[in-house]
Parts: sequence; C-alpha cells; structure tokens
Amino acid sequence: MKIILKENIPGLGYKDDVVEVKDGYGRNYLIPQGKCIIASEAALKQLKEDLKQRAHKIAAAKAEAEAAAKAIEGLKLVIPVKTGANGTVYGSVGAAQISEALAKLGHEVDRKIINVKQPVKVVGAYVANVKFHKEVETEVAFEVISEDAPVAEAAPAEAPVAE
Repeated sequence: MKIILKENIPGLGYKDDVVEVKDGYGRNYLIPQGKCIIASEAALKQLKEDLKQRAHKIAAAKAEAEAAAKAIEGLKLVIPVKTGANGTVYGSVGAAQISEALAKLGHEVDRKIINVKQPVKVVGAYVANVKFHKEVETEVAFEVISEDAPVAEAAPAEAPVAE
C-alpha cells in the first residue's frame, strides 16, 4: 500500500514522503492515528501542488537545519554520570543526557533527533548522530566520565620562557 506521511515517523520517512507499507500497518495503525493518507491519484496531485507552493519554506527549514548542525559540529561534550567501582554506568547514557549537555552549552536540540549508535554503559568516548533534517545530519562526540572523577579544566598555555 502506498501512503503519504503527514508527519515524521522514525524508521519510515518524513512528512510528505510517499512510502510503501504493508496493508495492515497502514490501515490498522497509521491511517486511524492520522499519521498518513492513502496515496491516491488526487492526493498525489494535491501533494505535488502543495510542495511547489511550499518550496521556499522547505529551503528555509533546510538552511536553518544546516546552521544548527554547523553550530554543534566539532563540539566535544563531557557527561558526568554515577558509576560503579569498575567504571560501569548506573543505567545508561542516552539521547536525553546528550540533549541536556547541549542545552547547557546553549544549543537547544530535541532528544528525538539524537541517535546513539551503541548502548553507553561504561565510561569512555562515544559518538552520537544528530539528524536535523532529512538531508542534514552531523555527529557529536561525547565522553562519559564518572561524577567522582576530577574534571580536568583547560589550562591556559604557558608563555615561552625568554632565554
């Protein structure tokens, strides 16, 4: 069954995408929830016209997403967490903690667009993928440290000694 998405659905597609799904998934879940419509000839024609009229808004949204991605690109986050004696994290570090760390640095990023590639259950360095737009994504490096460990502050470089 071909459908037109009315909203972004992770793993399936983005708003206004035409995707193919199984009949039961479309009829029993997506359509009753108001997340899509059936891609009939008339609906596809309407979608094409709507996209043509909204082209400048879509371009502006993409430009905004690129600016947000450029702002957090290259950041190295440090996330202190409670750990056991051997460095294992109590619970795990996920998108919510990364979003909070970015917010502390002045970058508001919704946790729903952050994807941590592997479970973070031990102290160490990791990378998360942030997908701002269907064509704009970036990676954010973060380090998980123990709350008990002393935080290393960046010290200013010493002036060279004149001989």
